Amino acid sequence: MTSGAKVIEFELRGEFIPLDALLKATGIAPSGGVAKRMVAAGDVQVDGREELRKTCKIRAGQGVQALGVRVRVMAAQPQ
Repeated sequence: MTSGAKVIEFELRGEFIPLDALLKATGIAPSGGVAKRMVAAGDVQVDGREELRKTCKIRAGQGVQALGVRVRVMAAQPQ
């Protein structure tokens, strides 16, 4: 990771979140449609590999990168 990359820590509310929903929830994509197009275009990596499945299940411990932003997916903290 480059020192200038923005890192977002995202806390799951359930077991997983679909990739396109994660991109929208973190603000990387302004809408679900844009998120789906980003994935289809090959602009998104999950754990360092290109991911083309728009609704790929993203779970705690995984990392997502798009548009110079890295997202660390964290397990939900007990209340």
